[in-house]
Formats: sequence, structure tokens, C-alpha cells
Amino acid sequence: MSILSASNLSKHYGPDEIFSGISIAIPVGARIALVGPNGAGKTTLLNLLAGIDSPTGGRLNRARGARLSFLPQRPELTGEHSLWHEQLRAFAVLRAKERRLADLEQRMADGDDVSEALDDYGTLQADFERLGGYEYETRIKMALGGLGFSPTDYARLLPQLSGGEKTRAALCRLLLEESDLLILDEPTNHLDIHAVEWLEKYLASFPGALLAVSHDRFFINKFATAVWEIEYGKLRTYRGNYSAFSEQRAAQRETLRHDFYWQQQFMRKEEAFIRRHMGSRLTAQAKGRLKKLETMKKRGAVLESGPRGRKRMVLEMSDHARSGDQVIVTRDLQLGYDAEAPLLSAPDLLVLRGETVAIIGGNGVGKSTLLKTLSGALPPLAGKVHLGAKVRIGYFAQAHETLKADNAVIDEIRAVKALPLSQARDWLGRFLFSGDDVFRPVSSLSGGERGRVALAKLALQGASLLLLDEPTNHLDIDSQEVLQAALAAFDGTILLVSHDRYLVDALATQIWEISPGRLRFIDGDYQTYLRQRNGAIQHEAAQASANSRRGKRSPAYREKRGGLNPFEAAQRTAALEAEIERLEASLNDISRQLDAASLAQDAGMARQLGLAYTQTEAELEAALDEWSRFAV
Repeated sequence: MSILSASNLSKHYGPDEIFSGISIAIPVGARIALVGPNGAGKTTLLNLLAGIDSPTGGRLNRARGARLSFLPQRPELTGEHSLWHEQLRAFAVLRAKERRLADLEQRMADGDDVSEALDDYGTLQADFERLGGYEYETRIKMALGGLGFSPTDYARLLPQLSGGEKTRAALCRLLLEESDLLILDEPTNHLDIHAVEWLEKYLASFPGALLAVSHDRFFINKFATAVWEIEYGKLRTYRGNYSAFSEQRAAQRETLRHDFYWQQQFMRKEEAFIRRHMGSRLTAQAKGRLKKLETMKKRGAVLESGPRGRKRMVLEMSDHARSGDQVIVTRDLQLGYDAEAPLLSAPDLLVLRGETVAIIGGNGVGKSTLLKTLSGALPPLAGKVHLGAKVRIGYFAQAHETLKADNAVIDEIRAVKALPLSQARDWLGRFLFSGDDVFRPVSSLSGGERGRVALAKLALQGASLLLLDEPTNHLDIDSQEVLQAALAAFDGTILLVSHDRYLVDALATQIWEISPGRLRFIDGDYQTYLRQRNGAIQHEAAQASANSRRGKRSPAYREKRGGLNPFEAAQRTAALEAEIERLEASLNDISRQLDAASLAQDAGMARQLGLAYTQTEAELEAALDEWSRFAV
């Protein structure tokens, strides 16, 4: 049974056709992701299915009595009521029953028609309990918490909420409504990783059907069992999640490319035969072949073209000046905007050339502030940041604040490098800006267009260290895939702040997880981080259970580290830190001597210094390994 279906659906805006001939069905319990390039008509189709807009042609059918909820990209929450009261709207029926129960209780307390009131009360209370009447406030608290709100937010009025907070508030209410069909347009916008993970778990147990537009490939992989792709005004359906869709689409296009090639070869041979033998002794055969070709065309069996390749961004990141092996070293780093209340205290960090560090964590914990501090745009409150030799920084700001609103797109490019006008236009063409688009002011661009301008500028800089703050925000999936491939091929070093787990999973060689006030370092990829995190959660749960059985230990109790008691471990840690500092200074000194020996072309001295550098580096690595076993 279908909750919603459409037959031969089309939509035009004036002379422009957005799509046509779309026929779909959404069965009970469906999990469908709608994907396609920006401007393909995804939001338009959702608006039609949700009843917000009307189709130009075709029919829409909704199952009788089916409840539908729709989250637009920019929901409009109106009214002067609080966040908490906005969520209560999801339980209007339950709250009406609750008020009726209160009225009956009052009647019974007043002695009015007690017998009749008692009968009504019993029936109504059973219905109230069956519908979750005694649990709905708990459900609201869990949903608000999962989407990043704290109890202090409950009383905030809707006009006080930011645009992102309003989107999360609207999403929360829709989830609580538990409709038969939930239609979501970019639901992961404005959600951090923890909130998206909570949403994935919630949707896994959601009883209704789900249709969602999303550019979050990891999210699609988690929830979707079918993918609808809309492009060039047509819609195709694929089974499985995003990874399955990508494989099927690639195989489908390869098959179409193969079929088109061989059909063209066949038709050329047939047409050559017809031209050569029409009017000869083989005229009958030529006429037969001509009739066969005409029949193929009438039946639509002739492929008009091979697979249409979408125009995609062309991006290459070049490391023009190779940096030294040690790219970033920090010591006793504290950062933020108020020395009295640092936003983050970081352990001493070391980033080596060629690594990709993914920085993850909730909103507002200091990820962007950390990047600004490491770039030198924001001075640290305490401690030091040292950049290695020949490190050249390229910085991608989340809000694209490095772009000047009044500048034309082409002016932004020529501010990075004084290219001739024709070359600047060619360069922008790689980023999908053509014709007069290159003269548009930055202020008129969409979020995705601004992102492409920022990437165009970044690619021109030839940086050896890329500091990227949410680079996939507002990019469609095609552009995300291009960016991912470019970063994977980059020879330099990358620090990446991102909620895009697909990108993090593909690129990261280490993870920095930031929580309020602290940074945790994980030496490994995203899957290693997930295993460690899930193991820690399970361990904490088991430990809490064990503690509840045997009582709490004395606060003075501490586990031994490295076979040493806490006092011995602290002494050893201090000694190792002093040794590490000495070895690092020695490496820097040897490096300077090596440069001098190379300039003097003293091969013997360079060989001796090279051996000394290798030995000192090995000692430093051993000291760091031992230090990591003691440091908290």
C-alpha cells in the first residue's frame, strides 16, 4: 500500500521545464533519499508532494487519513511562545485529553455526578495512557537534548532563536508528531555530528515512511533503502543506500556508454551498406536494412546519445612548496577570547607532513577557534604554536568571511594572483562560473557558489598546509566528490573541521575530538575513533554497573599507569617532557647545520649530520611513545 503516489508529474515556471513524466510511489515504511545536483528540482518536487505547491501536470494521490509532516530548508516558526511550548504542539490531542481528565478530577472532587464522571475518567485515562500521555514530556526532553538543546533553552522565546536553532526546533516537533510520512529537506543542516547520529538512531525506529533530501552521504548510507536521483528533468530509482546507488549508477552509465558506442557502429555500417547498394543488384537487401533502421527509430530503440555527463567542478590542490616534516607543533596551548575563561586547553600537538587531521565535536566547542589560532589569525591566550619550515597556509573559512561582499567574483580570484582577464575567466570556468557570472558581486551568490569561489581562491594559493573549516557546507554531492578526490590527491598536510563523516572517513589519518574545554587525540582513522568511542561507552557502562554493585571506591584510589603509582608516573612524565624538549631543540640545531653543510657542499659533514639527525629522531620518537603511556 502506498501512502503517497504521483503519476506523470510535471512542473514548469513560465517557459522553463523543471521536470516532467515523474511517476513515483512511497509505500508504508519506505526509506527514500532524493539526490541530484543543485537546481535539478529536488526542493520543487518535495513542495509538490507535501502539498505546498501545485504541479503543472499529472496527478498526486494521498492515502485517506494519512498524516504528513514536512520540514522545509528554512522553516518559519511564528509566534511569541517558548521553545518548550512549540514542542507541546506535537501533542495537542494528548493535552486535550489531559485537560479533560483534570476537569473530571475536579468534578469528582466537587461531588458532581461522581459515578458518571468515574466511568468517563476510567475510559479516558486508559486511552491517555495507551497514547503515551504520561511520557510525552520525557520524550520532548530526550528529543530536544538529542538535537543539541539544553534545559536552559526550554524557556527561550521563538524570536530569540537563531535560524539554525529554529530549524532544529521545527525538526524536533515534526519527529515528535510521528506522522505516517515524514518529508525532510536537508534535515542535517545546522546539526553537529552528535545530533546527526542521534537523528539516525531516532529514524531507525521511526514507524512511518521517510523521504529526505540530503547532501550528507554518510547520513544517506545510514537511513536509505532506496535512492531517487533527479537530473535533466527526469527521475530514476535505485535500490539500497548511497554507496549502492553510486555503484549502480556507474554500472548503468558504463552499460549505456557501451550500448551507444556499438549501436552507433552498427548504424554507420548499415547506412554505408544502404548508400552503397541502393540501386544495385543488392537493392532489396538495402531496402530491408533501411526499413529495419526506420522501425528502430519509430519504436524509440535508437539511443539518442550516450550517458550525459553532468558539468562538474574541476579542482586540483597543488603543494608548490614542500614543507618540513614537522608542520605544526604546539606547547601548553590555551585558546579563546577571554583569558579568564579559556574556550579550550589543548594537549601538546604534533602534526607531520602528509597527515590529514579531522577535528570533530559539537557546535560551539572551539573547532573554528582552534583553526584560527593555528593559522595565526587569532593569538593564543597561553602557550605557543610553532609552524615548521616552509609551511605555507591556505585557509578556508566556514562562513566565507575572507570573501568581500562588494567584489565581483573575478576580482576575488585576481586578488590572489594577478592573472590576465582571459586566464581568470578560464580558471573560474573550472568552478562552474561562465559568461557574465564572473562579474556578479559576491553578495548575490548562493552558499554553494560562495563555497566554489573560496575553493577557486584556495587552489590558486599553492599552500602546503590546508586549514579547512566545513568545506563541504552548501556543496552538492557532485562537488563534494570532486573536493574529496582533490584532497585525497593532495601531497601536503590538511587540518579539516567537518561534520561530513563521509569525507572524514575517507581522508582522516588522525582525529582530534573536542568537547567543552578539552581536546582528545586519536591516532588513527575515523573507524578507529568510532571503535574507541564505542568501546569507551561500553566500558563506562560496565564500570558504572560494577561500581553500583560493589560501592564507590575511595577518591584517593587511582589505577597504576605503566606499572608506576601516580607519584612515580608524574615524576617520569616530567622527566620525559624535559627530554623531549631537549631532543626537539637538538633536531632543530642539526637541521640548521645540515642546511649550512649543504650550502657549503661538504658531503662528509652532511653525512655525519644526517646520521646524527636519524639517531636523534629515533630517540625523540621513543621518548614520545613512552610519554604517551603516562600523559593523561
